[in-house]
Amino acid sequence: MKGIAPAALANLQRPDLLERRAFLAGAWITRGETIGVVDPATGEHLLDVAACLSEDADAAVYAARDAFLEWRDRLPLERGHILRSWGRLMRDNAADLAVIMTAEQGKPLAESLGEISYAAAFLDWFAAEGERAYGETIPSHLPGSRLSVQMQPLGVTVAITPWNFPSAMITRKAGAALAAGCTMIVKPAPETPLSALALARLAQEAGMPAGVFQVLTGDAASLSRRLLEHTDVRAFSFTGSTEVGRILLTQSAATIKKASLELGGHAPFLLFDDADLTKAVKGCMAAKFATSGQDCLAANRIYVQRGVYDRFVDAFARASSELKVGHGLESDTDIGPMTRPSVAEKCRQQIAQALSSGARLVCGGQDSPLGGNFVTPAVLADVTDDMLIAREETFGPVAAIMPFDDEEEVLARANATEMGLAAYLYTNDLGRAMRLTDRLEYGMIAVNTPKFTGAPIPFGGWKQSGLGREGSRHGLLEYLEAKYVCFGNVAA
Repeated sequence: MKGIAPAALANLQRPDLLERRAFLAGAWITRGETIGVVDPATGEHLLDVAACLSEDADAAVYAARDAFLEWRDRLPLERGHILRSWGRLMRDNAADLAVIMTAEQGKPLAESLGEISYAAAFLDWFAAEGERAYGETIPSHLPGSRLSVQMQPLGVTVAITPWNFPSAMITRKAGAALAAGCTMIVKPAPETPLSALALARLAQEAGMPAGVFQVLTGDAASLSRRLLEHTDVRAFSFTGSTEVGRILLTQSAATIKKASLELGGHAPFLLFDDADLTKAVKGCMAAKFATSGQDCLAANRIYVQRGVYDRFVDAFARASSELKVGHGLESDTDIGPMTRPSVAEKCRQQIAQALSSGARLVCGGQDSPLGGNFVTPAVLADVTDDMLIAREETFGPVAAIMPFDDEEEVLARANATEMGLAAYLYTNDLGRAMRLTDRLEYGMIAVNTPKFTGAPIPFGGWKQSGLGREGSRHGLLEYLEAKYVCFGNVAA
């Protein structure tokens, strides 16, 4: 397994996409200090990238502020043309972008290819949606006056992006911001800077003006804090843990920034005994193990009605035991390494705590023979609500299955959390589906399907799972302000 990622990176069709320098004001900059990027599957050092300084954050804000004055005045069609070109370049170079992503993040190559397509779709969507940032005319309550509302771009914005979706979380934010007429500074996760820098290279190639889109690599905490201190930064978007989201929201409070936060998940999966069991098992596999379980949408609490409980546990465990664990660049890999050692350790702790509290291990759970950040997919049955795995998001390939008896019971258990991002529901009873989708306290609900995301949908959660929405027309509104104008005496 050693040497797979370095060899793949050495054989990129476009070596210039493997960038080590930060992208500031249209220029590529180096720094004496660097941060190392490693292959999470092997721990091998891949390369070093620039560790930007606080003064680089200042320079990026000033460059973005200056660039905004010209970018906001471009026709939406012109901004959209650049975004579409950027998306086209992503698709043209999808093979290389996917290799870079898998090398630094660990997810299977097929999933990385899927993410590139998913990421490019946001650029196309917002390129068109930027042309439809409509205002409104208000019937006047004042004689001789005309009232209107215009939607105008906020200004300089910041995106602080995660390591689990290192390309899509950039374009979902930048596509909206840039289409609206804002400029954006991206601070990618330290684990996955290479994907962000590759996107910056393609943005420059697409004709993005200097200062409109910038990428600062380096220490996440210090750079984020410095960017959020600036009054010239009008809004920020963050995808990550609820814990870090609270910190960033506090840091931004002094300058009253608009915030878009996509935070923790802890999704429930509700399976009723009238559902198609085969489809439910297949759907739950996809909802649990996508991105090797490192997904805020992952099914974290799997509630199964008693009538089909034993059959589901057996079928789900059989399917889970067939998943191949390996390096993401190996063609038959289903489950890659955990990107961070801390994620792998959390999985092991949750398994151990559940077993010591009476849960039943149906498959997996042993240390992977590959060692390091690898976690063998595990299925735990008879989990109870007081166990750690039922109370905290796992973010790894460990499935917790719990029986329930009736609709009211499982609804109360599913809602008994401060998280409210996504929920899954499998039933063939339309009335039940309507009742539960009305009463589940989640921002997104998937009924009889594990697949529901995409550029046209408003992605976001309730409660402590976030603020605002990404994607769809709602995502564009995160980067626009309403301006009311009253024209007096227009009849004179």
